[in-house]
Amino acid sequence: MKKLYFLLPFILLACKSNTSPVSEKSSKSNSKPLEISYKVSESEVSDFLKYLSSDELEGRETGTNGIEKAAVFLEDYFKKHNVKPYFSTYRDTLTNFKSPAYNIVGVLEGTDPVLKKEYVVLSAHYDHIGVEKKQQPDVIYNGANDDASGVTAVAQMAKYFSETKSNKRSILFVFFAGEEKGLLGSKSMVQKLKKQNFNLYTQLNIEMIGVPMKRDYLAYITGFDKSNMAEKINEYTGKKTIGFLPKEAEYQLFYRSDNHPFFETFGKPCQSLSTFDFENFDFYHHVSDEFKIMDIPHMTAFVQELLPAVTRISQTPTEEITMNK
Repeated sequence: MKKLYFLLPFILLACKSNTSPVSEKSSKSNSKPLEISYKVSESEVSDFLKYLSSDELEGRETGTNGIEKAAVFLEDYFKKHNVKPYFSTYRDTLTNFKSPAYNIVGVLEGTDPVLKKEYVVLSAHYDHIGVEKKQQPDVIYNGANDDASGVTAVAQMAKYFSETKSNKRSILFVFFAGEEKGLLGSKSMVQKLKKQNFNLYTQLNIEMIGVPMKRDYLAYITGFDKSNMAEKINEYTGKKTIGFLPKEAEYQLFYRSDNHPFFETFGKPCQSLSTFDFENFDFYHHVSDEFKIMDIPHMTAFVQELLPAVTRISQTPTEEITMNK
C-alpha cells in the first residue's frame, strides 16, 4: 500500500441449467442476484497467498529479485488458467521507474461480439516494501495483507472466468508493480491504454482483504459517493456486501490507490474494495504482516460473495455502473 502522509497509518489504499456454474434465480429480471454454483477453493486461496507472501520473495519490492520471482509466479498462473497476455507478453514495462519493473497483465476476451469491445478491469498491486535495512530478528516485509491478499482475490476471479466463460465483456486482470513507490504501475499503464483508445467500462481494485471487519457489511468501497458502484454490487449479490466507511472518506483513500489513475484518465467508475477498517489490523507496513495472521476462510468467502457481482458487471447489456452527478 502506498505510504500516505504522517497523519495516516495506512493507504489504500446464463440460462438456467443444472450443469452451468452460473444461473439466474429468475429469468424475469436481469437485476435479480445470480446463483453461482462454482465454489472458490479455500486450499487454493491459502496456497497462493502463502507463496506470494513468503520469505522467498523478500518483500516484493519493485525492481528487486524478490518481485521478479513474484512476476514469474503470476505469469505461470495466467498460463495455467489460459488467461492470455494483453500486450505482446504478460509483462507491461513501467515507463516511470529507473530499474526494470513490470505490471503483469492478462486478458479474457468477452463472449459477446459487441460487449467484448468494452473492458472491465480487475486489479491489485503485487509489490510491497521489501527488506528492513536495520538489523532486527525479522527483516522481511511480507505484505500478506498489503496486498498479496488482493492479488489472491483477483487471481481467483481470473480462474473463475477462465473456467466458466461467463464474461460477455472482456476482462483485464492487472497486477500492478510500483504502487508503494507512488502508484507508478497504474500511472504508467493508463497512458498506454489511453493511446489505444481503450474502452473502459469500470475498474474494481482490491486492497487489503486479508482480515474481516466487525460490521454489518462485507467490505467498503473508496469514493463511495462518486458512483453507484456500491449500490449495484449490493443489487447484484442480493446482500449488503458493500457499505460506507467514514474513515475512508476522512482520509480520501479514493485518491491513494491504483484505481485513481484509471479514474483520472478515463473518467469512469474506478474504485477500490477493502476490508481493512483501521481497527482490525495492526501491522500495516510492518514485518508482522504475514500469512499466518490472514483469515483464509474470510478471504475465500469474500471472493465467493463477489462472484455474482463481477459476473453481472461483465454481462449487463448496458453500462449500469455510472458516475454520480
